Amino acid sequence: MNPVFKMLEYLHEDVKCVKERDPAARGTAEVLLLYPGLHAIWYYRVAHYFQNRKFYFIARAISQRAAKKTGIEIHPAATIGHRFFIDHGHGVVIGETTEIGDDVTIYQGVTLGGTGKDKGKRHPTIGNNVMIGAGAKVLGPFRVGDNSNVAAGAVVLDEIPDNCTAVGVPAQIVRRDGVRVDDLDQIHVPDPVRNELASLQRQIDELKK
Repeated sequence: MNPVFKMLEYLHEDVKCVKERDPAARGTAEVLLLYPGLHAIWYYRVAHYFQNRKFYFIARAISQRAAKKTGIEIHPAATIGHRFFIDHGHGVVIGETTEIGDDVTIYQGVTLGGTGKDKGKRHPTIGNNVMIGAGAKVLGPFRVGDNSNVAAGAVVLDEIPDNCTAVGVPAQIVRRDGVRVDDLDQIHVPDPVRNELASLQRQIDELKK
């Protein structure tokens, strides 16, 4: 396919997916002109075109301009599929060897990065139809499987299989194929300070007796 037509196809899909996934989007003009996540993806696609043709300086210059204008940094060598949506977007960082599938959604503050310990493939591979919540960090050359979710604020350091939900620091799988697989009660979390005060009060009561 002609590169121009391919680019136009990507752009049409990008706009459409924003309108479908963001209930605050009121119209095409608003999405086209006012969504920094969409602008960052367009900058990336142009930079990636030059990167693939070994115009590395031009590609990186476009990437850095995009980071300055949108607050979103996507390395031009990263590989990103169709209908990628960055909601809000400020503080998003996507590393050089990151691979992202189709129909992926990420939120502000997400990092798809490395740990500094790996060489070559250093960044994660994100499957299709994945959602990564605000502030989450996915660090290392492993895979996040298709149809999986990463909770806001999670730090993912190991592979996540397909159809899973991961939460926490470090992230642990709490749901697989729609079934809860952990016994963590995240609502009624013990209060260690309260428990210690209660223990001291019991000791005081014993001494009074």
